[in-house]
Amino acid sequence: MATRGVFQLQKLTLFYCEHGGSSKAVRDFLASGKLIDWAQERPHLRINVRVRNGKHPFVKGDYLTSVNDNIHQICVKSNDAKSPDIEEVLNQLYNRSGRKAKRFTKPVYSQTPSIQGVWTPALDLHLTPKFPMEIKE
Repeated sequence: MATRGVFQLQKLTLFYCEHGGSSKAVRDFLASGKLIDWAQERPHLRINVRVRNGKHPFVKGDYLTSVNDNIHQICVKSNDAKSPDIEEVLNQLYNRSGRKAKRFTKPVYSQTPSIQGVWTPALDLHLTPKFPMEIKE
């Protein structure tokens, strides 16, 4: 995701195991060449693939946005029931801004909150008498 024309995702790192069953989906994704096609569509992005034998696979995204928490990880472990869609995980990290999701407690944030009150149909402002107005120079 771009903020003010600058893409926030700087680097993607894909960690996987060469032998483990949980990394089967990642190994198949790398063998199919889909990662190269995905990377060629995004030339501004650095993509690293690292082997971590004996560990579960995950994708790590490094973002430009925040200084302290600029890393997001998503586990892409595959098991017998389902295997993750690696390209979907890469797109999910690519489309993030890098900031943490913030819950808003108020519906509207403003420096000058409204003191006018809630409008009701009983106000009938169009029926109020007009008052004279003068322009003084």
